[in-house]
Amino acid sequence: MAMNMAGSSGGGGRRGRRRAAVMAEINVTPMVDVMLVLLIIFMVAAPLMTSSIDIDLPVASGSKQIQANTPPLTLSVKRTGGACNSNVELYLGDTLISANDLLPKIKAIRETRSEAESVVYLRGDKDVCYTDMMKLLGYIRTAGFKANIVIIPEQGS
Repeated sequence: MAMNMAGSSGGGGRRGRRRAAVMAEINVTPMVDVMLVLLIIFMVAAPLMTSSIDIDLPVASGSKQIQANTPPLTLSVKRTGGACNSNVELYLGDTLISANDLLPKIKAIRETRSEAESVVYLRGDKDVCYTDMMKLLGYIRTAGFKANIVIIPEQGS
């Protein structure tokens, strides 16, 4: 032990004077963390910056006028009672028509109209079932018409 004491007292002085070796490597982990945080901030902030542009849009009055000699074809659907797929009345223009006669009649009408007049306005009662409306849209597309569904816009929109 005496030897250890003597060795440690002499060696301890040298160790205290000795400096630690300089680390020549750069620790990039904190830099990568900071860059990832900045990337996330920019990814979240970029869409928010584009949606905050205030633009005063012009107000348009009226609508596109139909440039045809014939009135537009209108198909109206009214629910008269029962559950879905049961009691509906179909009106082609102002004329009551049965569901079985609808497809042949609109096919015949399509053959007499030009390409510019190939739009049917579909008006449905708010109580008509979704399946009935989709069936009628299918008939309209099968006959070669394009369909516009007529709705009443909400107040304030």
